[in-house]
Amino acid sequence: MASESSMMDLFIQHFDFWAQLSAAEKELLMEGTQLVHYPKGTHVHQGTLDCIGVHLLKKGQLRVYTMSEDGREVTLYRLFADDVGILSAPCVLESLTFDVHVDAEEDTEALLIKSPTFRKLSDGNINVRCYGYQMATSRLSDMLWKMQQVLFFSADRRLAIFLLEESAKNGADEIHLTHEQIARYMGTAREVVSRLVKYFNQEGFIKNSRGCIKIIDREALSDLAGEKEE
Repeated sequence: MASESSMMDLFIQHFDFWAQLSAAEKELLMEGTQLVHYPKGTHVHQGTLDCIGVHLLKKGQLRVYTMSEDGREVTLYRLFADDVGILSAPCVLESLTFDVHVDAEEDTEALLIKSPTFRKLSDGNINVRCYGYQMATSRLSDMLWKMQQVLFFSADRRLAIFLLEESAKNGADEIHLTHEQIARYMGTAREVVSRLVKYFNQEGFIKNSRGCIKIIDREALSDLAGEKEE
């Protein structure tokens, strides 16, 4: 169980509304938060009827995705250490009705602020409410960017964007993901990813090995991704 001091340190670090809470509100937040562990593969959140609360990740990774009626998944964004996930709590803010699913991609540890707790704080403190909508708006922006890629970008451009974003996120040229994982994150078929990885490899953009893609020609990928300056 997380100690009160470590929990408070995380709240101070990540929640800019902490200083605007009353002593009673701070106590409510502390009492309404618990440390949770999700083994890899856990279905953390399933659609709008599931309202477990707001997550503050300590370690691990959560994947937020939407699903079509025929079962096709499109990854909207991923949460890593120090990220806050509010879309898994659609009942805590009015009009927040995103129908998303959340899975643990790695063994994950997080602080979970229970839905009734965050809702009560949001209803009684405008700073908490503004924070909630600010976080939801930020995630909506991520989702719109992903949907724009799926709807309007070619598969090779999407893969170039993905590899560059993943490299920037990890701070390294090597991306340690399988073709199946990349396909799931991109919202496409594994066969499409495998074909494009082979093409990128032949063109000298990347060097591919089992479970690893190393970026060789970053400028060429940036050009393909549409990031090259005019």
